[in-house]
Amino acid sequence: MADSESLFLAYRDRLGRYMARASGSPDRAQDLVQEVFLRVSRSPAPASETAQLAPWLFRIARNVVIDHHRRGQRSPSFAAAHADHPSAPSQETSVALDQALALLDGTDRDVFLMREVSGLSYDEIGRACELSPDAVRSRIYRARLQLRDALSSDIAQKRKRPLRQSGRA
Repeated sequence: MADSESLFLAYRDRLGRYMARASGSPDRAQDLVQEVFLRVSRSPAPASETAQLAPWLFRIARNVVIDHHRRGQRSPSFAAAHADHPSAPSQETSVALDQALALLDGTDRDVFLMREVSGLSYDEIGRACELSPDAVRSRIYRARLQLRDALSSDIAQKRKRPLRQSGRA
């Protein structure tokens, strides 16, 4: 059985990336990761099989995010504070991605983030979300299509805006 400290060292970055996107805030994600490991310290880990640890941790992480959203709001609010401020293109892309992620169904968003942000396998995601690997594959495919549509329409709207004029006449 793995101890909490070794689990923390092995999974904090992966869980942190997942939590940052799932919650919409890197600052909030740190608190949520701490909550995950508080819950981990209170419950017995699965047998020492490493293959079982990631799904178990991400199931706990998913439940923490769900609880967080139930306490605060119905769906994640991504980057609302940045909407009024001009930002660098990479920040605009990140905000657009967060907004597109907020449009996804909760389970679709979770499986997508577990795969793309945290690198879990379909089997691991299936165990974490209590889905079959085929259901995971289908949900990830659907999430990718919805994200592509949402992001391409956002890009199309930005292309319609007039380009900034330089100060020269």
